[in-house]
Amino acid sequence: MPLTDLGTDDLVGYRPQLTAPSDFDAFWHRTLAEARSYDGTVKAERVTSAHLLHTVEVDDVRFPGWNGDPVAAWLLRPRGAEGPLPVVVTYIGYSGGRGLPTDHLFWSAAGYAQLVVDSRGQGHDTPDRTTGDGTQWAGGFMTRGIDSPENYYYRRLITDCVRAVDAVAELPGLDPRRIVVSGGSQGGGLTLAVAALAADRVAAALPDVPFLCHFRRAVQITGEGPYPEIAEYLRWHSRDRVERTLATLDYFDGVHFARRATAPVLFSVALMDPICPPSTVYAAYNHYRGEDRTMTVWPFGDHGGGYGSNPPVQLSWLHERGLAPEL
Repeated sequence: MPLTDLGTDDLVGYRPQLTAPSDFDAFWHRTLAEARSYDGTVKAERVTSAHLLHTVEVDDVRFPGWNGDPVAAWLLRPRGAEGPLPVVVTYIGYSGGRGLPTDHLFWSAAGYAQLVVDSRGQGHDTPDRTTGDGTQWAGGFMTRGIDSPENYYYRRLITDCVRAVDAVAELPGLDPRRIVVSGGSQGGGLTLAVAALAADRVAAALPDVPFLCHFRRAVQITGEGPYPEIAEYLRWHSRDRVERTLATLDYFDGVHFARRATAPVLFSVALMDPICPPSTVYAAYNHYRGEDRTMTVWPFGDHGGGYGSNPPVQLSWLHERGLAPEL
């Protein structure tokens, strides 16, 4: 697979002009205030079928998200561990959900608690009951409600992800002072959004090959994955909706969230990634507001980044920052 984007020297210095709307912060303040105004409690029920996992305990969690809708998550933690434990809140890649508990055993094996958040409409356990005005193209989620920021699908999903961090405080045995947000691809873009919108509660962020970054470039140069859903939509509505659509996407761009995030951050980028072009990742990285920022580069990596080599890098990085569980 060839290089998919700019050369290394150009990537390191790539810092595009910001296009955040003037009411970006007000929009998200209002969105989250509305979500938090709904009644709802966090519920956790032990998964008894997981008793054969001798080293981990699993709870099936429901917490209120967008519009008070219940959002599903798995909570995994080392069996018999005494809290409070640092917790890794994990967001999922495009078209996926929380899956099965056995899909997520790394962090509990390392002594952490992990909250794995379902993606509304994409996972099987959290339906997307609200669909805006029905605007959609190409059958995916990228154009669902794209007519306006208020209707756009990612307004709902990002809200769910912030509310997952809110839920940590109500789950026993977790340390709300040591919340790490993480995810790859779509999950990486969601990680950047939460690091910005819950900046006072996020202790560290781990966005891997993040999606949802630098939309204005990504939709023009990307030929694989979800970004072409937007390009196809604009192909048929190019006369009157291009700028309107890009203006909607500006409210959800990881570059604009990165500019507002302050927690220590460990990015990863793959230089042969055909789905999340490296320049879009570096755009977010180079605009990241926090001073403690690190980039792991996989020179021959595709969209899988470093695959199984990446989690040990993350683990070491967290230990260096005092975010290791007590043994």
